[in-house]
Amino acid sequence: MKEGFDQRFLRIQIELPELTEENKQNAFIQNDSELIHYTHFSLALNRIRRFAIWVAWNVDGGNIKMISRKGIPFIFDPEIPRQFQVGDELYEKNRLDRGHIARRADLIWGELPEAKEANKDSFYFTNITPQIDDFNQSTKNGLWGRLEDAVFEDTDVEDLRISVFGGPVFRESDRKFKDVKLPREYWKVIIFIEDQKLKAKAFLLTQNLDNLRVLDLDEFRVFQVALNELEQRCGLEFSPRLIVADSVGQRLSRRVDAEALRQREPLSSLQDIDWS
Repeated sequence: MKEGFDQRFLRIQIELPELTEENKQNAFIQNDSELIHYTHFSLALNRIRRFAIWVAWNVDGGNIKMISRKGIPFIFDPEIPRQFQVGDELYEKNRLDRGHIARRADLIWGELPEAKEANKDSFYFTNITPQIDDFNQSTKNGLWGRLEDAVFEDTDVEDLRISVFGGPVFRESDRKFKDVKLPREYWKVIIFIEDQKLKAKAFLLTQNLDNLRVLDLDEFRVFQVALNELEQRCGLEFSPRLIVADSVGQRLSRRVDAEALRQREPLSSLQDIDWS
């Protein structure tokens, strides 16, 4: 059995997100647990929406291996019934891409066999969600896809190690396409230690899915938000330790309605991020 996300990777206990009652009812349960473990990451799966509720992964920035993705297919997790996973049928003949939640590049570290195993595990459909035209590389100079890299560039991360949580935001109003509801928003929490202080930074990406054929990629927006906001949007509970570590969240509005978000300025570059 794979160990998955290491809660003591940063040498202090980082608890996994807890599910609210509604999310617990919708979660896929295996061996009396919603936790599904892979190499260097773990996740909880929504059996109704058939995408991960959250994914948690560890990144050893000083031990990354250069491994090709060539020839590695996207595949169903054989341990989970296919009716609870979305496969290639969603992505044919449209602008939807298979987007990793836990980035492949984040996972390929450790001894070479271990890194290769993580490389393959990252391509399970349980770690994939529909994203328009590689939004990791799209608007704002690829800001969303470079958040983890920016931590290492802009802060003195202890031991070059970070832990990350991420996933989609599920809404009843999400547009249905090929009988699959497509998330419009994605979230990410980056956790690290700097100057012996635990820090947690939360982000939200919105994408316009009204038209899959014609889309202005400038309609992507990335916001720095409070962990409390993500809790309410996603039906999750983060540990009190992380809430306290979210210094930016202590200063931001706790309102989570769409109007409140529109009144806030999105990040225009990596330099706008507050890592303090």
